[in-house]
Amino acid sequence: MSKTIFDEIKNLVTEKQNEATMDIDKKSVRKILEMINDQDKNVPLAVEKEIPYIEKAVHVVVHSFKNNGRFFYVGAGTSGRLGVLDASECPPTFGVSPELVQGIIAGGNKALIRAQEGAEDLPEKGAEDLLERGFTKNDVLCGIAASRRTPYVIGAIDQARKLGAKTLYVTCTPRSEMNINVDVAICPVVGPEVIMGSTRLKAGTATKLVLNMITTTSMIRLGKVYGNMMVDLLMTSKKLQERSKRIVMMVSGLSYDEATDYLEKAGGHVKTALVMILAQVDEKCAKKRLKNADGFIYKAIKD
Repeated sequence: MSKTIFDEIKNLVTEKQNEATMDIDKKSVRKILEMINDQDKNVPLAVEKEIPYIEKAVHVVVHSFKNNGRFFYVGAGTSGRLGVLDASECPPTFGVSPELVQGIIAGGNKALIRAQEGAEDLPEKGAEDLLERGFTKNDVLCGIAASRRTPYVIGAIDQARKLGAKTLYVTCTPRSEMNINVDVAICPVVGPEVIMGSTRLKAGTATKLVLNMITTTSMIRLGKVYGNMMVDLLMTSKKLQERSKRIVMMVSGLSYDEATDYLEKAGGHVKTALVMILAQVDEKCAKKRLKNADGFIYKAIKD
């Protein structure tokens, strides 16, 4: 079994030795930093090539959201942590339920702060952890594995497909080598890492960019943004309370005290406050307008 895994790994792009950094151990601090930075410059270009596939993924996710579905990430190690990170940032940024976007990591929450390397080797555990979340055919699962081959992730993907759900996959190996059956594969190939096999580097950066693009674009398509401002944020901290007031002030031209007053009347909901101001209606009418406009402010304020 070990030899099988050895043979499987040795030819992966993510496990190859980077010819540009062969002597990095002999370099000065400045030169090491420059070498890392030079390699990082390849990341956005690799992601750019995958935009057509990221677009397909967004359509899948938005369709699920509009049909009472949820979006799940599943991964191990760095990939799992990135999924959990992206999911955890959606509620405060876009005002959605923590249930809407969820991250599942091999080894559970303890793996977020301390590596649980052996947890990724069991495909059945991936399926089990997915089912424990109440995953259904209306949901979407996005597997994340820089090397493509992570058994835990593949097990979860197989389970999702058995349930009839849509599946996505983010990997940093070439599309030509993608042998996992999913609806959309996103494959930003960033090349060998600065330190051989350390996919928390370029592969991790590429993955973070892709996940940002999927959820951010999906939320924009749900009306969570007005112009380029997040207007469905939750006022759960002093910073977010003040950001909410600033957004209202920027859009409406009102004073600090006036913005504060409107937010209080709107129950702290920025979108409602803005529609109240821009359409000159009361809270009840503003909420009704937003509902009829699918959450889009620019539609809600039209006569």
